[in-house]
Amino acid sequence: MRDSLVTAAVPPLQLSSIDIAMDAPESRSSLRGDPPASPASETPSLDAASSPPQTLRSRRSPPFSCGLPFSVEPVLFLSMFSLALQMPLCTQYLWDRISADLGYNGTRGGGCTNHTGPPDPLQKEVETLTAHWSLYINLGGFAVGLFSVTLLGPWSDRVGRRPVLIFPSLGMALQAGVYLLVMYLRLPVAWFLLGRLLSGLSGDFSAVLAGCFAYVADTSDRRSRTFRVAVLEACLGVAGMLASIVGGQWRRAQGYINPFWLVLATNLATALYAYLFVAESVAPDKEARLFSAEHYKAVYRLYRSPGEQGRRPKLWLYAVSLFVVVTVHFGAKDLYVLYELSSPLCWGSALIGYGSAAEHLTYLSSLASLRALQVCLEDTWVAIIGLVSNIAGLVVISLANTMALMFTGYGLRFLAMATTPVLRSKLSKLVDVSEQGALFASVACIESLCSLVSTGFFNSLYPATLHIMKGLPFLVGAWLLVIPAAIIGAVRCREVDRDYHLFSGGS
Repeated sequence: MRDSLVTAAVPPLQLSSIDIAMDAPESRSSLRGDPPASPASETPSLDAASSPPQTLRSRRSPPFSCGLPFSVEPVLFLSMFSLALQMPLCTQYLWDRISADLGYNGTRGGGCTNHTGPPDPLQKEVETLTAHWSLYINLGGFAVGLFSVTLLGPWSDRVGRRPVLIFPSLGMALQAGVYLLVMYLRLPVAWFLLGRLLSGLSGDFSAVLAGCFAYVADTSDRRSRTFRVAVLEACLGVAGMLASIVGGQWRRAQGYINPFWLVLATNLATALYAYLFVAESVAPDKEARLFSAEHYKAVYRLYRSPGEQGRRPKLWLYAVSLFVVVTVHFGAKDLYVLYELSSPLCWGSALIGYGSAAEHLTYLSSLASLRALQVCLEDTWVAIIGLVSNIAGLVVISLANTMALMFTGYGLRFLAMATTPVLRSKLSKLVDVSEQGALFASVACIESLCSLVSTGFFNSLYPATLHIMKGLPFLVGAWLLVIPAAIIGAVRCREVDRDYHLFSGGS
């Protein structure tokens, strides 16, 4: 971190190269194709480096502002809570409805139960149909959301972030309403697909995710952006943990309908909060149109425009790193419960609950550790340390055959979630303030793709390698994490090498 003495001692040319090393954004004039500014004008002062972005000066108050600094963290928390509450209940409802329709009244046996005789063909049919309908619903939402999110994200760069926070929340509320109709009227489960498509048309959770991260990029300076992004990711983890605890207990006590009323109410409350309390962070352009091919072109130009100081290669490299990290995270998370249920662990519901809590606590421990490490380390090294923590935890989990080893693996992953906020922050710093919506829309689409890829890859790898090594998918995930660690380290080494030549040439 620079202070006034360093600023006074370093010549303009060297200070510019220091800014490059700290991932300083390209000048807006270069992105627009204007002539470059003079070296003196490119050298930012300390105040300029620490001040919030220009868009903060044009923020508009919401209709019922009470003067308190409301932000988007509650929006993401409530949206994630409703999503995490809804998803497992939806799968369980599909199982129960399909079982009732086919006349199957068996129970799902645990992984440690020894079954004798041939498998029940009716149970196999129920499992197959449930898996297929879950796949259809997820693929339908992803296909529609892919087009709507890439439309809404760049649109928010023109009209503001609040519409992209409100519309998807209303769409998710509409989806919950359709699910409630299916449950009350016992409509065919195919209607679940209709609800998912309606939510996808409004942008779904991916649009909320893109809008929240873009809002934080608008309202934070470069020094605090990584931590603000990490706070948002911690909201995801805490909301997921609470929803997991509430959903399972509530369903056992009262069935499916009441929890889905909470999902509906939570999404409506999210939209209401965004409308009443969240101040706009972008100066709206009243002439901007929603349905325009320019929005899709903005995402395309984002990754095709060469920019300055190798912006395009960095965008692609960091995007690939984020894809690998999130895919491994989703894939391993899908297998934890199955791994714990089966032999030799044979955990019951109580231990599985403790394991889930330990997994979600990783978000909070990563947030605290990231804050502490930023005092003495650059974000790049924090991200690499997070990957090392993740790799160590996955290796131990892959070998776990006792409760102590399993929780040791969870403990070693205490910094595993520090990598993704650093990657999001680095991506955000590579683009202009007018491109944040387009960037985070593409990032949200990448994460949706990660969910599909991880489910297909890890859920297929697990049964295929049971006869070789039960924990092999976790080892594969650990090896895959070496790829983003190498990419992040190589990009940083290249920056250091380039800065060394700049200093040498200027001396």
